[in-house]
Amino acid sequence: MDFEHARFNMIEQQVRPWEVLDLRVLDMLRAVRREDFCPPQYRNMAFADLPLPLERGQTMMRPAVEGRMLQALATRPEDTVLEIGTGSGFITACLAELGREVTSLDIDPEFIRAARPRLECPECANVRLEVADAVLAYEPGRSFDVICVTGAVHVLPERFKSWLAPGGRLFAVRGLAPAMEAVLITRVGESTFEEQSLFETDLPYLTHAAPPRQFVM
Repeated sequence: MDFEHARFNMIEQQVRPWEVLDLRVLDMLRAVRREDFCPPQYRNMAFADLPLPLERGQTMMRPAVEGRMLQALATRPEDTVLEIGTGSGFITACLAELGREVTSLDIDPEFIRAARPRLECPECANVRLEVADAVLAYEPGRSFDVICVTGAVHVLPERFKSWLAPGGRLFAVRGLAPAMEAVLITRVGESTFEEQSLFETDLPYLTHAAPPRQFVM
C-alpha cells in the first residue's frame, strides 16, 4: 500500500473538506505516521473515513474528527497539554508536535504499555504517560493550557474544567449516543467559562463517564 498517497488523500478528501484549514494541524497530520498507531490488522485502513477498533471497545476517531478537534484546541508551541484517554497514542503524538509538553492519562495500563514504544521518538520526548482514572481519582496538582478528552462523557466532570489555566481550552464530546455534541470550553475567568458547540459525533465513553443504566420494568 502507498501510505504517502493514502495520507495525502486523507488530508485533501476528508480533513480539509471538513473545514480543517490550520496549516500547523495539516502539517502535523502529514508528519505523524497514523498507520504506525493502528492495530496491525487495521494498518491498511489507517486512512479510511471511519473509526478504527481498538481493544476493550475503544476506537481511533475518524481522521476528520481528529483534525477538527486539534484545530479547535489551537495548541501553541508554549502550551502545556493534558490528554485524557491515551488510546493508541496517535493523538498523543499529534499533541506532542503542537505543544510544549504533554501528560497523557489512561485508566487501562495495557493502552499505556502499548503506546509507550510507539511514542519513543525524538518528536515525543516531551510526552509523559500515566495510568490514572481521570474521572474519579486523578489530581494533577497543576493547571494546563489545553485539555483534550478523547473519550465521550455523559456529563462533563466539573473537575476537568478546574484544571484549565486562564485562557485554557478544553475539548470534549458529551451526551448520549448516537448524537453526541463536541464542545470547546475556554476558561475566561476564575470561575467563568465560555462554551462553543462544534459538531455532532459519536465516541465510546470514558470509563466511569457513561450515563447511568436505566432499568425498564
